[in-house]
Amino acid sequence: MSKTLRTHELRARRHRRVRRNVIGTAERPRLSVFRSNKHIVAQIIDDAAGRTLVAASTLEAGQRRGATGNIAAATEIGKLVASRAISQGVTKVVFDRGSSRYHGRVAALAEAAREAGLEL
Repeated sequence: MSKTLRTHELRARRHRRVRRNVIGTAERPRLSVFRSNKHIVAQIIDDAAGRTLVAASTLEAGQRRGATGNIAAATEIGKLVASRAISQGVTKVVFDRGSSRYHGRVAALAEAAREAGLEL
C-alpha cells in the first residue's frame, strides 16, 4: 500500500469517527469545516433535510485578497459564516472539525464564530 493511499485512508477513518457522533438537526445544524493547504471552507448543514443552509469560503471573490491559508483568513471566514447564519435565524450549531485536529486554523474559525454570536 502506498503512503498516499494510507494517508487518505486514515483521514477518511478519522472523519467517519467524528461524523458518527456529530449530527446536524433543524434545531441545531452542523458547522462543518474543511481545511486544505491553501483555503478553508465552512458550511452550516441541516443533515435531517440534507441541505446546506449557509456557507463561507476563502474561495469567494471577496475573500481572495491576501493569504487564504492562514489563521487570519480562518478568523474572517468564522465571522462571515456566523453573521450569515444569524441572518438566517440559526444561533446554535454543533461543530464538525472533520478529520482535522481542533488546532490552528480550525480552532481560530470556531472561536471567531463564537465571538460573532454562534453558540457552539
